Amino acid sequence: MNMFWLLGLLFYNGLFLISTTGTGASTRPDVVNIGAILSFNSSIGKVAKVAIEAAVEDVNSNPAVLNGTKLKLEMRDAKLSSGFLGIVEALQFTENDTVAIIGPQHSVMAHVISHIANEIQVPLLSFAATDPSLNSLQFPYFVRTTQSDLFQMAAVADIVSYYEWQAVILADKRCKISYKAPLSPKLNRESITNSLVNVALMDSRVIILHLYADWGLEVLDVARNMGMMGSGYVWIATDWLSTVLDTEPFLPSMAVDSIQGVLTLRMHTPDSELKRNFVSRWSNLIATKKDNDLFGLNVYGLYAYDTVSLLAHALGAFLSQIENISFSNNPSLSEFHGGTLHLDALSIFDGGKVLLDSVLQVNISGVTGSIKFNSDGNLIHPAYEVINIIGKGMRIIGYWSNSSGLSVLPPEKLQWVGGSDIFHGYCIDIFNAAVELLPYALPYSLFHMEMDIAIQVKTDLLHMITTGEFDAVVGDITITTNRTKMVDFTQPYIESGLVVVAPVKKLNSSAWAFLRPFTPMMWGVTGLFVLAVGVVVWILERRTNDEFGGHPRKQLVTIVWFSFSTLFFSPRENVNSTLGRFVLNIWLFVVLVLTSSYTASLTSILTVEKLSSPIKGIESLMASNDPIGYMHGSFVDSYLIEELNIQKSRLVSLSLEEEYERALKDGPHKGGVAAIVDMHPCMELFLSTRCEFSIVGQEFTKMGWGFAFPRDSPLAIDMSIAILKLSENGELQKIHDKWLARKACMSEGAKEEVDRLPLKSFWGLFLICGLACFLSLLLYVIKMVRQYMRLPARSQSGSVQSFLSFVKEKEDDVHEEKEEEGQCRVRRR
Repeated sequence: MNMFWLLGLLFYNGLFLISTTGTGASTRPDVVNIGAILSFNSSIGKVAKVAIEAAVEDVNSNPAVLNGTKLKLEMRDAKLSSGFLGIVEALQFTENDTVAIIGPQHSVMAHVISHIANEIQVPLLSFAATDPSLNSLQFPYFVRTTQSDLFQMAAVADIVSYYEWQAVILADKRCKISYKAPLSPKLNRESITNSLVNVALMDSRVIILHLYADWGLEVLDVARNMGMMGSGYVWIATDWLSTVLDTEPFLPSMAVDSIQGVLTLRMHTPDSELKRNFVSRWSNLIATKKDNDLFGLNVYGLYAYDTVSLLAHALGAFLSQIENISFSNNPSLSEFHGGTLHLDALSIFDGGKVLLDSVLQVNISGVTGSIKFNSDGNLIHPAYEVINIIGKGMRIIGYWSNSSGLSVLPPEKLQWVGGSDIFHGYCIDIFNAAVELLPYALPYSLFHMEMDIAIQVKTDLLHMITTGEFDAVVGDITITTNRTKMVDFTQPYIESGLVVVAPVKKLNSSAWAFLRPFTPMMWGVTGLFVLAVGVVVWILERRTNDEFGGHPRKQLVTIVWFSFSTLFFSPRENVNSTLGRFVLNIWLFVVLVLTSSYTASLTSILTVEKLSSPIKGIESLMASNDPIGYMHGSFVDSYLIEELNIQKSRLVSLSLEEEYERALKDGPHKGGVAAIVDMHPCMELFLSTRCEFSIVGQEFTKMGWGFAFPRDSPLAIDMSIAILKLSENGELQKIHDKWLARKACMSEGAKEEVDRLPLKSFWGLFLICGLACFLSLLLYVIKMVRQYMRLPARSQSGSVQSFLSFVKEKEDDVHEEKEEEGQCRVRRR
């Protein structure tokens, strides 16, 4: 029946095919032909086109994948066709002996082309056709290389169940779907309006929107105009909305207004080095496009890239089993030989079944994570992120996985559609608390303003106060001299200076950790003084103390033993002389201080987790040539350029915390930045959940944040008084701790690196010890000179050698010599 329907379509449209006959190659082919069917102008198609081309280039540049064989890619633009043009594109691939087809991205077209894939036995790998009815039982040559909508609908059902919207739970017998509103494939505002009118008549106000990415925004815009995006409605969009937001960097303001408060999903791809590397390459990949159409990378682009990698590894396994690629004529079409349609030219891929088996047996790691199929032909570990749309950004509020179900991490309050006047945050909480302390009622409305192209810097936002567009500006507005000329600021509610944030790494303990308390210079000086004190004490003691005498070798051992024993216990050698005891007492005091400091530092090193960064502060950052990130729209770039003379080429503008995190993780060698320079409170909020980064160095400016009002506005004074009251009653600190405390990490004091003890911390002790040694030696030499001068004249030769010989003599020997000399004088008399 399928063949009859296919032949009818071909005959009706007069399709001509060029006859080809398959021939088998006797050796491993140099080139393998693969095809791709995409809609180049769609949100998914234009991203997938770039990703597939990059993947083919990566495979061809890595000879280890296909052992020297190259992939030859032929891409066809299906132009959002509903099916027939897809048939034509698929059949044209048979002219070039195509062994596999990537795509299509639409499930409707995939249904049609899957019939052809079954007939010609060519695997069809789709990274975007998510319809669960596309299964391996009906379409054995269809391989879904993305997640099935079966799992996405299960995630939606769990979300509905979590919020107890019992009227709309999907795939659950406890409740039912209230109403299904089908939308025509050829959408226009009239057909959308008709469908939404029927939806509005239903009692349920929870609406799940599941359609193609290119149509969704139009539906939401019509819904907003019909008043269906107000309070009381809940809109859950499937992953088409996250795909649009990831792809399109600049949405029209009307489109942004239409998606506020909507919940959406996005296929979860775990973080990995492969993914980070590909994401960092994306801007360079789209920069090579000739049409200068800039767009972001969505999750389907990641799956498209992995589809090529999957196919390449499968082809590698296939060619290791069957080196030649051959095609044969379809015997069922032999009766149609001749004629204008050339139906007998349709050939069958002889190795199609072997290649299909190789595809399903692939087990590799890609940019989307682990690539492996289960027994049903689905990718393992399906997971989704649950996202709330706020402004132009997306906030992840939970995760869903097939194994663990829904895991919700709710923020303070979830923003629903119709709730755009509800704002929360550090600045907002302080503003609300200050308004409550005013001696009069102050009705107000907050409006969300995105820092986009229309508002390049926050100074432009303040300018809207002077034009009367706003009555005040609430947010992280830094008080600067130029801004005070435009508006009046309140008392600063937080001190805010510029700080440097950089990646930090843990310093792990090692077998040589016991050497880390002291710097190398400190160790060297300590060892030098240990030996010096031993030598000084030996000099002072050897003439009067037999324990320091004896054979020269014994004396050397005594010096070394005595020196090092003073570090740990009382030396066994007695010190008899006054000068020797003086030097030893001074040295023992130095040893006491050194050992106490060493013990404390080593304990801290072994018990406290420490972090280290090659960047120590703004000075080391200025001395390097690494790129520096800053918040788009702030004054940081002008400050760094004008005040610190940093080259503008080193500065990288970033807009979101996610961009901060990605740039810091990539680092300067992978297109990222070495550090971020921003206001201290902003960085505290950023670091509150990111323990792999830290503030390095000291705050190098002193500023403050305040609320802005028109010039001469009494509200500026009244709000300043209210802020002072908040500071006095401790409420200001409570709000600070609520939003900016690093609860997810260890305490800041425990994370700081314990500095190694340098010489400059102890140079005073060493100076005292050195002076004591010098003074003792000086007194000792004076004493020796006086004793030498008292010797009889015949004992004095007047030479230095004679004096040194005298010093070497034991004191008892000198006394004996004096006594003998005295006796000789008596005999002479």
